[in-house]
Amino acid sequence: MSNINTLADRYFDIKAEIAGLTRLLDEVKAEIKAAGREEIVGTRAIVKLGLEERTTLDSAKAKKLLTAEQIKDCSNTTLVEKITVAAIKAPKVAKENA
Repeated sequence: MSNINTLADRYFDIKAEIAGLTRLLDEVKAEIKAAGREEIVGTRAIVKLGLEERTTLDSAKAKKLLTAEQIKDCSNTTLVEKITVAAIKAPKVAKENA
């Protein structure tokens, strides 16, 4: 079990690292798409690029077509745990008049 006092800092550090890795991954994804090839074969992996069709519900349009009661009948409410993290800002030091 870790020291409870380090959890916030560990969470912050790991989240920042993941954000950096996600940016790198997005850059590589863009390069893969720009290559325009369906398959790229490396020495350790094969990447395949394809298209698939996905259908989603346009909730804004549905809200225009349905009554408030119909929307309520089709809605689900759930509890979601949420963790937020922010860096602690160093306190501003007042400048002394010289």
